[in-house]
Amino acid sequence: MQTHQRLQRRLGVLDATAIGLGSMLGAGVFVVFSPATALAGPLMIVSVLVAGAIAYCNAVASAQLAAKYPASGGTYVYGRKQLGEWPGFIAGWGFVTGKTASCAAMALTFGHYAAPGYATPVAIAAVAVLTVVNLMGITRTALLTRILLGIVLATLVFVAVAGLSGPHPEPGALAANAGSAWGILPAAGLMFFAFAGYARIATLGEEVKDPARTIPRAILAALAAAFVIYLGLAVLLLWHLSPARLAESVSPLLDAVLLSGFSAGGPFVQAGAAAACLGALLALITGVGRTALAMARERDLPSPLARVGGRHTVPVVAELSVAAAVVALLVTTDVLTVVGFSSFGVLIYYSVTNAAAFTMAERPGTAPRWLNAAGFVGCLVLAFTLPLASVAGMAAVLAAGVAGRFLVLRLRKRRLRP
Repeated sequence: MQTHQRLQRRLGVLDATAIGLGSMLGAGVFVVFSPATALAGPLMIVSVLVAGAIAYCNAVASAQLAAKYPASGGTYVYGRKQLGEWPGFIAGWGFVTGKTASCAAMALTFGHYAAPGYATPVAIAAVAVLTVVNLMGITRTALLTRILLGIVLATLVFVAVAGLSGPHPEPGALAANAGSAWGILPAAGLMFFAFAGYARIATLGEEVKDPARTIPRAILAALAAAFVIYLGLAVLLLWHLSPARLAESVSPLLDAVLLSGFSAGGPFVQAGAAAACLGALLALITGVGRTALAMARERDLPSPLARVGGRHTVPVVAELSVAAAVVALLVTTDVLTVVGFSSFGVLIYYSVTNAAAFTMAERPGTAPRWLNAAGFVGCLVLAFTLPLASVAGMAAVLAAGVAGRFLVLRLRKRRLRP
């Protein structure tokens, strides 16, 4: 039986929470409120509540499973252990392909903020530098994440102070863009991905100290902090900008500052947005690399990706492969259109998480089965209320992965026949 070198447990609660929160406070916090408001108007606040509720169900399920299976790979591993190989593969394939596209989009967003005229070369440089940081070991990744998270949190505090300072539109402006109740679910689908960063904590299960205690605490702490921040920003932006202006804004947090008495702080907000992109990109590359490592260990991806090496015991081949795939997308594809496809894949990933948690016999009192069922249904509802192009695009990618694995398994069986 083939054995694989294990990663080392070096992360505590603070580091794991920072990685999760850094993922949730990525570039999305600087842009997601506008398209969500365009869909739901002032009811965008309800969308935040819906997304937060489904994210809580998913977080509880992830915490249950990660405590029992403290290995790299997240829901790919949980699905295989609790439901079987195929559900696990679908979850892992959806995560790896969808989040690789998200990595490219995050890098390009950083490039647009940092050097608008040279976005692609700067994005490639960012991927290269962050990959080097990851190859230096998970503790270096956690340290840089904490630094970037500190910059982002300082930026958000500044935006809040600027927004509260006014001036504010007339009270009647709240009704200027009434939105639609039918837009609540699609807007919640957009907002959901702001809360999806806790998956990064689960994918690092093999590198966390005392995982049965650390992972649940880190997941729930990161989600609680992100929920408070997103809900507070939603209320503030609707009040300060008005729904109509917020729906049309390309950079709502920057506009909130520019339309306040602190407009000179605009460059500080741009720097915070760039730091947020880097923090989320760092966590994304780390999470995708660990999931690819887990899939390679089970021969669902090429076996060289399972190689762990170097002085810092990191998945070197997986990390370099993810970086190469991201760079390939940056130079060949308009990734901003591709990213929508990943939304469907991530919701399918979390539906598998909830289904796997539902089958667990031993569970804490804080994780009843009905919560897993609610999370499963919620994920599927949000997935199928996404735009048709997003659903069709990612469904095709998932189908290609399933077909490829089916053919590989058939070939392996033929080789084993006498």
